[in-house]
Amino acid sequence: MKEFLWPVRVYYEDTDRGGVVYHTNYLKFMERTRTEMLRSFGFEQDQLIEKENVIFVVRSLQVDYLKPARFNDQLQVNALISHMGRASLTFAQSIRRESDDSLLCNAEVRVACLDAGKMTPCSIPETIRREFTYAD
Repeated sequence: MKEFLWPVRVYYEDTDRGGVVYHTNYLKFMERTRTEMLRSFGFEQDQLIEKENVIFVVRSLQVDYLKPARFNDQLQVNALISHMGRASLTFAQSIRRESDDSLLCNAEVRVACLDAGKMTPCSIPETIRREFTYAD
């Protein structure tokens, strides 16, 4: 599967007093990118709950912060499924500044598929598995 890219502009609200992106906001940018990736395959998270009775939740993550993003930077956030298990997806994600292509941070994010009612692990629906398996 090829990587999915999503553009993000850094707003004032994303930064601390020094104009640097606050560390947790990188995680928000990555979350939005994973959501938009699902959407690009035709999967809306609210519909997954209604039709498939599943939700995706972050199970674990490892983040390396390399350089700061600053107010008004244009960023490219990527998401690439590096592993698909029976009930989980592992994403390799990174954030780059567009103006100089600087790598700002890398992350590995493991997302678990849960039964929305029971909040217990369950298999990734075949419709999702099929789309991700056959994507170029």
